[in-house]
Amino acid sequence: MAGNSERKGAIRGSKKGPTTGTGGKNKKRLSGKGPTPKAEDRPYHAAAKRKKAAEKAKANPRAGTTPRTGTTPRSSAGRNSRIDKPKGEIVAGRNAVLEALRASVPATEVLVARGIDIDDRVAESLQLALHLQLPIREVHRAEVEGISPNSQGIILAIKPYQYSSFEEITQRAKNPMLIVALDGVTDPRNLGAIIRSAGAFGVNGVVMTERRAAAMTASAWKASAGAAARMPVAQVTNLARTIEEAKKLGCFVIGLDGESDESLSGMKVATESLMIVVGSEGKGLSRLVREKCDLVVSIPMNSATESLNASVATSIALFWIDEQRRKN
Repeated sequence: MAGNSERKGAIRGSKKGPTTGTGGKNKKRLSGKGPTPKAEDRPYHAAAKRKKAAEKAKANPRAGTTPRTGTTPRSSAGRNSRIDKPKGEIVAGRNAVLEALRASVPATEVLVARGIDIDDRVAESLQLALHLQLPIREVHRAEVEGISPNSQGIILAIKPYQYSSFEEITQRAKNPMLIVALDGVTDPRNLGAIIRSAGAFGVNGVVMTERRAAAMTASAWKASAGAAARMPVAQVTNLARTIEEAKKLGCFVIGLDGESDESLSGMKVATESLMIVVGSEGKGLSRLVREKCDLVVSIPMNSATESLNASVATSIALFWIDEQRRKN
């Protein structure tokens, strides 16, 4: 058509002129770039990030993250938890943790569940922990409950007690020595109260058996009212053998037994080096330990009272000995 020919002529006659070829100069530009890389090989693709996270988790299994989200995995009851459980004893529950922190029980850290309801007890516990410069670790509630189901969302990890030895106690003791030996005391509160009385009346150290006896737990530490930090406590495997060692060092061994006919007030060796042996809450002195004692005494009391608590009896005996030593 005429109109078309005119239009084509107009194009050919434009300022730019006719289009020419490149002479093969753009052949390289038109070549393909090869196959598209896999999603996991593209640095900014989500699949590549998941692959990198998976490789990192495989190299460090304790990292505690999942490849997909990078968050700490949950556990239904703490059984599959990756939390590092505290070593040694723990104190669980809001009241128990608060009381332990108030008593300055040696601890390593505080574990708190995420999203815990902060009441006055938790708030004070956290303030005390900060004051004592204790680490505070926030973990999933399921992990806390996996350590202690009755934790109420907070746990205090207790530092293992550093026991002394009988040799260290006797080497540091002043003359005349005064040592308290416990023959099967099983109540940690009694143990703590005895240590408290020992600290009050100049005892050089407390000796107890490793088996079938209370240990220096958080309850014992609280009952000692801090005296456990100053009073050396030793564990021995055989109390009868330790009594023999004390005798060789010049100690008179005095046993406390409510059924003895000898009265504490009649004891004539209060100013000498002594080892006071206290029996268990129920059975008293064991047969072998009783035979090893140089003297077994009782504390006179009203016949209506069957017996005294082990810690109370120890306190009375130590007070009387201290009074006799003060007179000289």
